[in-house]
Amino acid sequence: MGIILQKFGGTSVGSTEKIKQAAKKIIATVEAGHEVVAVVSAMGKQTDELVALAAGITERPSKREMDVLLTTGEQVTISLLAMALQEEGYEAQSFTGWQAGIETEPVHGNARIAAIDPQQLQNSLQAGKIPIVAGFQGVTTEQHITTLGRGGSDTTAVALAAVLRADVCEIYTDVSGVYTADPRVIPTAQKLKRISYDEMLELANLGAGVLHPRAVEFAKNYGITLEVRNSASDERGTIVEEDVQMENGTIVRGLAFEGNVTKLTLRQLPSREDTLANVFTLLAQHGINVDIIIQSVNEEKTDLSFSIDSTLLTETVSLLTSHQASLGYEKLIEQGELAKVSIVGSGMISNHGVAATMFRALAEKNVFIKMVSTSEIKVSAVVPQADMVKAIETLHDVFQLDAREVVPS
Repeated sequence: MGIILQKFGGTSVGSTEKIKQAAKKIIATVEAGHEVVAVVSAMGKQTDELVALAAGITERPSKREMDVLLTTGEQVTISLLAMALQEEGYEAQSFTGWQAGIETEPVHGNARIAAIDPQQLQNSLQAGKIPIVAGFQGVTTEQHITTLGRGGSDTTAVALAAVLRADVCEIYTDVSGVYTADPRVIPTAQKLKRISYDEMLELANLGAGVLHPRAVEFAKNYGITLEVRNSASDERGTIVEEDVQMENGTIVRGLAFEGNVTKLTLRQLPSREDTLANVFTLLAQHGINVDIIIQSVNEEKTDLSFSIDSTLLTETVSLLTSHQASLGYEKLIEQGELAKVSIVGSGMISNHGVAATMFRALAEKNVFIKMVSTSEIKVSAVVPQADMVKAIETLHDVFQLDAREVVPS
């Protein structure tokens, strides 16, 4: 039997009882003949509590010191989980990110993994122990502690699975797998047995919060099979892998959505070769991510629209206003209270009319589409925030996503 990497998210280790429950899952896997390496997040809302502590000291904390502070959350979990396993008679050994050999680039708050030296983890396994690794963290070559940003524990788990050549990386969370839509919003949403890396990556980028995009991308690049499972049950979850046969000839595999979208329009920009480059270089230099882009051009003037996260609105408007003269636009128009709804499926590549079906279904429900973005396997539409749920329900119904069988337990 090979190595199984098991990652437990914050909700799965949110109390001492849940930590004991995670220990039992690890033990069951060991008893089945596998070697296990576990990666854990901080307990529940502990990271938020640490951020609040820093806010009580200063409004502008050093990024370096914030990394030192935040990594203590995972250190609490690894020690408690190791203790829980030891209490059951199993040898376990906790490792911080740097003890586990995780080296990152010299960026605080959102570092990327540069290299991993798995020797200490391999030594632990060879000694018959169960390594418990703190996710979300690493160290630079100059020994500065860093954090990996949002979804960092997922990324840690997949990266370790790659370097240790694990058979599978199991992601334990508070949901039972990947669904055709968020079951909290669409009660008829069905759990998928399997989904491809590309489909999962699109869903993750479009707002589905089950897996972080960086972790999915890492898994795809290194061919790591993922399984999303519920930490509170023993039922099988959703397998994420390279090639997935479409179930029942289904073209659309799932829906994603996110609110809090704002559309910005720059009217009457000069029609020059560098017009778009000037606008988006300025935004990129200030860390402002742009999503859907629409351009309307005539010989003399250009109208440019793009969507952003509404939390960035004040900063973005201030930046564009202060550079109005150099950019050369005449008017800036804001339209808030919008949402993005998306359909995803690798079957779209070989099937025509999917977008038309989506647009017709929304039109029949009087949902006005403000912007559209497409790729080979997804179509996204920006709609009024008030119509978001209606749009999702409509699309889930029209593409018959409630017609599958639930994965058997």
